[in-house]
Amino acid sequence: MIKPKIKNYTTIKETKEEIGNITINKINLQKPLYSLTSNKNNVDQNVTILKGSTFPDQEESILFIAAHSGNSEISYFEKLDQLQKEDIVKITYRNKEYFYKISNIWEEKKNGYIHVKKESKKQLILTTCSRTNKEKQLVISSNLI
Repeated sequence: MIKPKIKNYTTIKETKEEIGNITINKINLQKPLYSLTSNKNNVDQNVTILKGSTFPDQEESILFIAAHSGNSEISYFEKLDQLQKEDIVKITYRNKEYFYKISNIWEEKKNGYIHVKKESKKQLILTTCSRTNKEKQLVISSNLI
């Protein structure tokens, strides 16, 4: 009997943890999204779905996604500040595509919370640290189209 290599087992396990991806063509970003229970759903390793999120296949969904900005290899949202209203963000979740149009962009004080006004029945919020003020975070709100 031949035992499978650990590397192959890890690849299979990773695939089960991956639940979709985020694509933002304007800033050349495409990254996997991991389940809320995955150890890979961690801002120090990947683009991260925040607790309290509800997924696009649910009614009244609001999906919060965060990542680092800056210049390290894990700064996946380093160009997030280049986005503007009307730009499009694509979320693929459980093999279905959801397109969101950016409706609002602001910065607010970092205090562990994101203050969001519910704009539509299905919303996506992206956040990262401000590139100009270390005490603030950039927040981008978008609505399903």
